Amino acid sequence: MLWLFLLVSLFFSPQNINHQPMNLYEIPLLNIHGEETTLAKYKGQPMLIVNVASECGLTPQYQDLQSLYDRYQSEGLVILGFPSNDFMGQEPGTEEEILEFCRTNFGVSFPLFSKISVKGEDIHPLYEYLTTEKLNGKADSEVTWNFQKYLIGKNGEIIEIFSPRQRVLEEEVLSTIQKAL
Repeated sequence: MLWLFLLVSLFFSPQNINHQPMNLYEIPLLNIHGEETTLAKYKGQPMLIVNVASECGLTPQYQDLQSLYDRYQSEGLVILGFPSNDFMGQEPGTEEEILEFCRTNFGVSFPLFSKISVKGEDIHPLYEYLTTEKLNGKADSEVTWNFQKYLIGKNGEIIEIFSPRQRVLEEEVLSTIQKAL
C-alpha cells in the first residue's frame, strides 16, 4: 500500500503538474491596472514579449519599443511589457508609478502588465512557458537581464529570442519582426 501511495505522490507531485504542456493564450495574467486577463485577445497576432524595468541602463529601449509599436501596430504587431524587479532591483515602483513613468518619459501606449518574476523559484507561469522547451516546444532559455525579447508568431510559437542588448530597430531584429507580420 505504501508503494502505491509513493507512486501516486510522485506522479502527481507539484513539479509534474506544473510542467504539463500549457496553452500560451490561457495563462492567467494581470494587466497594469490589476485586472485579470490572458493573451487570448492577441491570438493570431505576432507578439513581442519584453521584461521591462524603469531604472536600468537599457530603459531607453522603451523609446524603440514604442516606435516599433507605432510603426507596425496597424499590421497586427503587439508589444507586451512585463515589468520585473528581478535584476538588481531596477523596477522598484508600484504599477501606478511604472505606468506614469512609461507614459511620461516614453509615451508608451502598448499594453503593460503587473510586475512579475521572470526567473527563479517564483517565476510567473508566462515566463516558465517562455523559458522551458517542454512547454513552448522551441527552446530552453534563461532571461539574462531586463529587456530580453521573445517574438511570438501568429500561431503562438516562439519565433526568436532576442538578447537584452539587441534593440528592436536593429536590422536583424527588425527583419525578423517584419517576416512575422
